[in-house]
Amino acid sequence: MPSLNLTTRDAASLKVDALVVGSVSTDSGATLADGHGLPAAAAAHLAAVLTDLEAKAKVGETVRVVAVPDVAATAVVVTGLGAGAEVDTVALRSAAGAALRSVAKKATVAVALPAEDEAALAAVADGAYAGVYGFDATSTKVSPGAKKATAKKAATTGPRITVVSSLGQGKAVKGAVERAAVIGSARDFARDLVNTPPNLLTPQLFVDRVKAAVAASSGKVTVTVLDEKALAKGGFGGIVGVGQGSANPPRIVTMTYSPSGSRAKKGGVAFVGKGITFDSGGLCIKPSASMLTMKSDMAGAAAVAASVIAAAELGGPVPVTGYLCLAENMPSGTAQRPGDVVTMRNGTTVEIIDTDAEGRMVLGDGICLAGESKPDVIVDIATLTGAQMVALGARVAGVMANDDDFRSTVVSAGAAEGEDSWAMPLPRELRAGLDSVVADLAHKADRWGGMLTAGLFLQEFVAEGIKWAHVDIAGPSFNEKGADGAIPKGGTGYGVATLVNLVENHTA
Repeated sequence: MPSLNLTTRDAASLKVDALVVGSVSTDSGATLADGHGLPAAAAAHLAAVLTDLEAKAKVGETVRVVAVPDVAATAVVVTGLGAGAEVDTVALRSAAGAALRSVAKKATVAVALPAEDEAALAAVADGAYAGVYGFDATSTKVSPGAKKATAKKAATTGPRITVVSSLGQGKAVKGAVERAAVIGSARDFARDLVNTPPNLLTPQLFVDRVKAAVAASSGKVTVTVLDEKALAKGGFGGIVGVGQGSANPPRIVTMTYSPSGSRAKKGGVAFVGKGITFDSGGLCIKPSASMLTMKSDMAGAAAVAASVIAAAELGGPVPVTGYLCLAENMPSGTAQRPGDVVTMRNGTTVEIIDTDAEGRMVLGDGICLAGESKPDVIVDIATLTGAQMVALGARVAGVMANDDDFRSTVVSAGAAEGEDSWAMPLPRELRAGLDSVVADLAHKADRWGGMLTAGLFLQEFVAEGIKWAHVDIAGPSFNEKGADGAIPKGGTGYGVATLVNLVENHTA
């Protein structure tokens, strides 16, 4: 994995393989952004190259220049920041990611982008770390005689990234860069999980990967697992029903971090993640073309696992418990049928309408379990509905909640971390669509407002008095297109930083 370091040294004196500086767009083209600190000869040389190449300084544009005079680095990468007046944390994060992706195989890289405060510096560090991510395809190779397929990622080393600071090296500045490294590592873990082929990440193999990550972490996290027998005995009818058609039985994993000493508080934060390790749709089978990315249907559980580990490593101020609801949704002679009625963890009976709407069933049981520990708040995160993408596209998550202020808190936490989301309602008039004549609840309404009725369904399983938010990440969890800024192709790790932010800023 890459490393992040901080320096206040003159950028031009750093003997690295690549030095990253920024450019901004003007009426006459690209020009170096303020604060680069380069000698006059170097700045003039780069300005001439940018002019000759007709660079535009669009966010994501990179220009690599070698043999820059009076610069110790082997090459200088000029990364576009957009219009000067519009350079913010979003632009800085994206530009740093694009620049580092262009030199991801280099051993040493220094980043000297204009950061006027700690938030901007953190965005630079975060984007730089995110930009060098790449899934290790060799981790999917399994020896012919292996009894169990595992996807253990080979130990690899990324570049040593040095962030140049004009803000000094005070505690807050160092903390911002150190935090970016912890979150970056956790986000890469989530990305790896999402990108792993589904035959190498069944529910039990997911459990194994989480246990290994916890064992390797400096954070103190405890892990407990409910297997299929314990789930059936415990009345988890939702997840048992979803998983009953697969040869790979379901699991619920509980990850717990408790701060020590005076910081420990009762209540705390609970996260519930949808972990469908492969979603065929069950008997309501998906079209074949729609299945190719269904290995990513566990992105919510991946985000929860990674965020609990990160919160523990950062020494979060409140208890955090993550619930990973893991199942494989497959068609077979034992699969759940439309029209079946199951009993959830809290005793609610649910009529199954569409076996391809399985995520809400596993989450319903997980939310019930989370509520039994009486946390202050519960946040569930899931690749839940295609309707989310219809409404908000592929980059913006939808957030619903039973408390308007808490919903705003979740949206704000995402905005602070570069993870966009939008507040969505839970209209009372749509609740009637979940009525059933054979059960307490139908698990799906008609197509109109599908994202919202899924949220209304989940709300039924939230214990009284607990603030709850539902984050639908169907779009932003997986990038089917090419890499863009700090966002790689494939699993994005969306949600990890948002959840960690919620822990850090939680008040009972």
